[in-house]
Amino acid sequence: MIDIDGIKAFSTVADTKSFSLAAHRLHLTQPAVSKRIALLESQMGVRLFDRIGRTVNLTEAGRELEQRARDILLSIEDTQRVISNLAGNIGGSLSLATSHHIGLWHLPQILRTYSQRFPDVALDLHFMDSEVAHEQIVQGNLELGIITLAPTPHERLASVPIWRDELAFVCSKDHQLAQHDRLFIEQLPDYPAILPDMSTFTGRIVKELFTDRGLRLNVTMSTNYLETIKMLISVGLGWSVLPLSMVDEGIHVIKVPNVKLERQLGVIHHVQRTLSNAGSAFLELLQELEQKP
Repeated sequence: MIDIDGIKAFSTVADTKSFSLAAHRLHLTQPAVSKRIALLESQMGVRLFDRIGRTVNLTEAGRELEQRARDILLSIEDTQRVISNLAGNIGGSLSLATSHHIGLWHLPQILRTYSQRFPDVALDLHFMDSEVAHEQIVQGNLELGIITLAPTPHERLASVPIWRDELAFVCSKDHQLAQHDRLFIEQLPDYPAILPDMSTFTGRIVKELFTDRGLRLNVTMSTNYLETIKMLISVGLGWSVLPLSMVDEGIHVIKVPNVKLERQLGVIHHVQRTLSNAGSAFLELLQELEQKP
């Protein structure tokens, strides 16, 4: 019979690629993690990790087991939640992932109201890029993600749009681009741009807009922190694309005819993971508050 503690240790080592980091995450000693892995390898009759110096890599058998182990743990956690939900109580811990932008601009009132309504829930809030949060939810490591939604939905995830985030072309008020009443999109690549990395969901939206028109962006700097981009353009280092909600008196909006840019912000959760009562209550509160005028 396969030991569940061994499966959990295996999955954590596979995720962190480190026995010491896995031990820290599991609140165990490193020898205890090594013992659990050794027992699991003995039970399965195969080596699951190659250990060369400080490097830990999955063997072929380990790679075969990796997703199955995650599915086993997800199934166990899901069963525990289903049974716990039967009591109808809203408590325990709720793990959330969100981007810095959403956390700053959209969540303060929601978190305040949620904490007041459900004081028995301990919020475990993680700040990270939307793309990282997306992957954490796919892997089943966190319950809910409040993020920029991916342009293409993932088959393992349920996505609930909450906010329509209109984007604007922007520069500083003393930038050369600010001297024009309007600009055609074909003119923007002639000037340096400061944009999120093209691998991010927002970067992909911008890149697709220009690529579809056969245009090549002139990106001189890249960062995924929108507040940093705002600072860089405010001192005249280039133009960018920012949420309209971030525009203030120090920023000039470039009028580009016949172009409308927006992204969807919302909630994601794993389709094979039953939401806890706390998670369901959070999702319902989000939808309730955002439907109010």
